[in-house]
Amino acid sequence: MAESRRHISQEELGKHNKRGDLWISIQGKIYDVTDWAKEHPGGEAPLLSLAGQDVTDAFVAYHPGTAWQYLDKFFTGYYLQDYSVSEASKDYRKLVSEFSKMGLFDKKGHITFYTLSVVAVLFAVSVYGVLCSDSTWVHLGCGALMGIMWIQSGWIGHDSGHYKVMSSKGFNRFAQILSGNCLAGICIAWWKWNHNAHHIACNSLDFDPDLQHMPFFVVSSKFFNSLTSCFYERKLNFDSATRFLVSYQHWSFYPVMCFARINLFAQSFMLLLSKRRVSNRGLEMLGILVFWIWYPFLVSCLPNWGERIMFVVVSFSVTGIQHVQFCLNHFSSNVYVGPPSGNDWCEKQTKGTLDITCSSWMDWFHGGLQFQIEHHLFPRLPRGQLRKVAPLVQDLCKKHNLPYNSASFWKANVMTIGTLRTAALQARDLANPVPKNLVWEAFNTHG
Repeated sequence: MAESRRHISQEELGKHNKRGDLWISIQGKIYDVTDWAKEHPGGEAPLLSLAGQDVTDAFVAYHPGTAWQYLDKFFTGYYLQDYSVSEASKDYRKLVSEFSKMGLFDKKGHITFYTLSVVAVLFAVSVYGVLCSDSTWVHLGCGALMGIMWIQSGWIGHDSGHYKVMSSKGFNRFAQILSGNCLAGICIAWWKWNHNAHHIACNSLDFDPDLQHMPFFVVSSKFFNSLTSCFYERKLNFDSATRFLVSYQHWSFYPVMCFARINLFAQSFMLLLSKRRVSNRGLEMLGILVFWIWYPFLVSCLPNWGERIMFVVVSFSVTGIQHVQFCLNHFSSNVYVGPPSGNDWCEKQTKGTLDITCSSWMDWFHGGLQFQIEHHLFPRLPRGQLRKVAPLVQDLCKKHNLPYNSASFWKANVMTIGTLRTAALQARDLANPVPKNLVWEAFNTHG
């Protein structure tokens, strides 16, 4: 007689949801990934966010079929009691399987080659213009080209964090360090740590780091309660200085985006200099060092301080377009407080994202972010395949009454500013007082 299965309830599974005691369920089988969490290639944050629940949809979204063979060593011998699958999840998993059979996850095309070629040309022209021309306008134009180069290298870094953009793991790592650390000065390890947490906890105010931009921006009045960031593991204090800045965020949004790279530089240094485990820390630091050698040297080659400052401002400002693009996909979408739920994976991903409608000839500009819903549901799918699968995703959403929101680039900007304005006006409401400082008093005294 076959041995009867041992079951545990969802309530019991939910108790194993922290560091040192981390269990998950995949297709109803319970796995203890406590020790594996620190070694997890996607970082510890995704596992902690989904700990103590069934994570099947998230698992199939982020792992190829070859990953299943490694699960057995984590199996506890328990099965989840009353395990069930929603109709939406069934159809979602079918799509993942169909895309896999069609080879879509492996058909990367030549986008990376073309993008790297463009990056090389932009870099060479920008450097040549700075070194070989005496024209101020040429120098400013080179600053703009440098900004465009950073945007395009950013798309490579983004893609390589989700799937292999090169033929081997080693070449993929080279592309990451080159496009992120060396050319852009952004630690790819920080990007993956941050971005994986964002994908798993899409638009959770306390779990998604991409919505935690205090003291400059908030997208919801819920931040006024000084939420605790489960990603940064600290309290996001909504004090008087933050209230002042947030009160005018719909006006400061674009100016701040022009210099948003400074935050990425700071975050990169903070991670690399922290005690947090960083894979290939030495290589990451070497890549950052390369950037901070060539970029300041190039700027120093300009004839005077006025042109040097303008070159930096222009290059940063042009790259600000990409920072705006990241915000458009999520700032105006549905938000929630609390950890993500594995039981409504598709719903959470579609609710928290916004597609940008555009013609195919503009795909180079958006770098795949125009199909944000498709990207969040199928993060391993190369961006060259996103337009192809969009109709299937729309059908999935329509069949199961899931939101599928899209807007033009212009409309998405209007929606984002509208969201920021709403929160700004709420922050000004003196019925919700916080300790005021002199700056606040100076700008808000009447009579």
